[in-house]
Amino acid sequence: MKKTVYLDNAATSWPKPPGMMEAMVKYNRFIGASPGRSGHTRSVDAGRVLIDARQAVAKLFGVPDVLRVIFTKNATEALNIVISGLLGEGGHAVVTGMEHNSVMRPLNAARSSGADFSVAPCSGGGELDPGDVVPLIRPDTRLIVITHASNVTGTIMPIAEIAAIARERGIPLCVDAAQTAGAVPIDIEAMHIDLLAFTGHKSLYGPQGTGGLVIGGGLEHAIGPLIHGGTGSRSEFEVQPDFLPDKYESGTPNTIGIAGLHAGIGFVSGVGIDAVRRHEKSLTARLLERLESIDGVRVYGVKDPDRQTAVVSFAVDGMSPSDVSFALDEEYGVMSRPGLHCAPSAHRAIGTFPEGTVRFSAGFFTTREDIDYAADAVAAIAARGRKGAGK
Repeated sequence: MKKTVYLDNAATSWPKPPGMMEAMVKYNRFIGASPGRSGHTRSVDAGRVLIDARQAVAKLFGVPDVLRVIFTKNATEALNIVISGLLGEGGHAVVTGMEHNSVMRPLNAARSSGADFSVAPCSGGGELDPGDVVPLIRPDTRLIVITHASNVTGTIMPIAEIAAIARERGIPLCVDAAQTAGAVPIDIEAMHIDLLAFTGHKSLYGPQGTGGLVIGGGLEHAIGPLIHGGTGSRSEFEVQPDFLPDKYESGTPNTIGIAGLHAGIGFVSGVGIDAVRRHEKSLTARLLERLESIDGVRVYGVKDPDRQTAVVSFAVDGMSPSDVSFALDEEYGVMSRPGLHCAPSAHRAIGTFPEGTVRFSAGFFTTREDIDYAADAVAAIAARGRKGAGK
């Protein structure tokens, strides 16, 4: 039977801890009601699911006020709330050259409505020089958006330095933590992060359709809601509530998913993010060592486990990323992601646009044996490619 090695955790983590599914089944079996929409016991219990999960998120990220944790269906929705809310009537933003389309597409939509943005260049390894951000700041700059770590190269960005630049000028800093929440320690107060967008289905080991936004004090007055509608509160008024978290949580929430997210966070907190980070750094070091030793394989990024997440992008000479990824899956059961990874700006920065790369992304449940098996598969495919090319 063909072995299965899942190396696509940067897209969605797998497998999940057993407690995640157990929490979702428990909610559906014993609660099942909508929170805040009724006064009966099950509705109250459903509300408690949200409260408990909100407290878990706040504790994980060092949020002093749990009401500042807003639940969304993913990091993309959270980023849209921020970008449309702060740039909806114009203004300027600064971003980096490694951003995901969850940032670039909302920014381009805002530009079509009169806003503007500037892109700080990044190196071929995906690194950002904080000094390149400063000249881009204008009198009308309302926002700096930066990915915590690239989903293409895993490169971890200099958040502390950018936060200092933003704070000195009174500009809100929004950090896209889709790739780091649960895998890299985050403390929004210590790191001076004003807005934190996170997803639940990656390194927090929750289900898809979960995520959130942490809103710093006072910014709720500047950021309008993305969606208007019923919140279960102030139903006598036909205008959106202006208090947190209701202002940004219209419609029936994904309570069953949030129950699973809470369990996923519980798993991560129980293991300890420092332990997760140590394990993933070890896997990254092994993967880099193995891939860089293969003739005909080019590895991209900083290639330093201390400065990246467990994301490694590579290419095989003479083969398209899609062909390599297909062969890995079909012949060896190794699951990867080829192409541009919804981040064409990042691929332009590292010189791999328009074909992209093959991306391996390990997770907490990945083993050293998985890494060696996947590297052996890449070596075999690369050798075949060299033979076919007559090398």
